[in-house]
Amino acid sequence: MGYETLIDAATVLDNVHQPQWRIVDCRFSLADTEAGRRAYQAGHLPGASYAHLDEDLSSPVTATSGRHPLPDEQAFLQTLGKWGISTDTQVVVYDDTGGATAARLWWLLKRVGHRDVAVLDGGLAAWAQAGGELVTDLPAVVDSGAYPASVALVQTRSADELLAQMSDPRWQLVDARAAERFRGEVEPLDPVAGHIPGAMNRPLQQNLQPDGRFKSFNQLRGEWQALLGEATPKEVVHYCGSGVTACHNLLAMEHAGLTGSRLYPGSWSEWCKDASRPMVTK
Repeated sequence: MGYETLIDAATVLDNVHQPQWRIVDCRFSLADTEAGRRAYQAGHLPGASYAHLDEDLSSPVTATSGRHPLPDEQAFLQTLGKWGISTDTQVVVYDDTGGATAARLWWLLKRVGHRDVAVLDGGLAAWAQAGGELVTDLPAVVDSGAYPASVALVQTRSADELLAQMSDPRWQLVDARAAERFRGEVEPLDPVAGHIPGAMNRPLQQNLQPDGRFKSFNQLRGEWQALLGEATPKEVVHYCGSGVTACHNLLAMEHAGLTGSRLYPGSWSEWCKDASRPMVTK
């Protein structure tokens, strides 16, 4: 049994040179889209490859899409092969923002059926605290060929499906953005400020402790159950601004044993492009 949600830095340190382990650096900044790559070049975990959110974990933006559409599946499978990831690989993904970006790659791997992938709990800070070193050399990775996708371990909901379910009280939407964006008080990235009707707000930072590590299993489970009430995990749909940080909430639920919630990949940036869709604005 591998690691499927979170992994601690000490365990990564003990296994970083295992031939069947692959590590991927997912650092990224919306304010400077090359900052993550520069940071990777300046120092990364031994053997780590770099995943660029725009280039590797998304496809080009279209007139109707959100800001980070899901990557083309065949291109993504080729990229996994380039990183040396095969069906028996233990994958560790990390960033320096509490898992906010790394959770996207975690979710994408689950989507193509890869079970053994985990987010480094606490990211780079936890690695440093565990005594881990950073290196600048590029990994010597043998391309394993296109990853053979299998049955998805995670599910999505489309904008049309969300519209159809709005009259069904069983479904629950959860927005991972900051509270002021959810309330429509500010919107730094998208043309409309507000949220999808019926959604509740759970900013991803609420999954974390002050040190940047995830809260305990029991604490996460209790908080999420209190938030969702009678809704079962499979009746929960997560969204955010562009379908990236919502994966953090989905990861938190999975780690807490609340399995089966879904992602709306287009999220608010897709939803608000169509003025005919209902919106709650300030």
